[in-house]
Amino acid sequence: MAKQGSLSFEIPTEFRALAEKSVEQARQAFDSIMAAAAQAATRADRQAADARAGAKEVGELAVRFAERNIAASFDFAQQLARAKDSEEVLALHADYVKRQIAALTDQGKELSKEAAKMAGSATQH
Repeated sequence: MAKQGSLSFEIPTEFRALAEKSVEQARQAFDSIMAAAAQAATRADRQAADARAGAKEVGELAVRFAERNIAASFDFAQQLARAKDSEEVLALHADYVKRQIAALTDQGKELSKEAAKMAGSATQH
């Protein structure tokens, strides 16, 4: 019964059912979107952690190589300081250059391999 002076009407059952169904569908869509966003965030975090770990490994490898190369340079300098003549200096220099080229070639290969491994693990996720 409607009171006098107020406007009152009954909302049809079908309209209420449709509204409830629409709200439930919207809730399900929202839940799906939130689940997908959570999965994406987890995946991105895992990839970032893998990238950080890989970058750290490559950085540590480069530092080890630098330490070895610097030590080789100091050894070479020490040998030069002890050289008795120019022939010995030239022989020491030729040997040093040959060893450093080989070392740098090996180091470059190893760094490339590590970088490729890091890139491969980043694309697997």
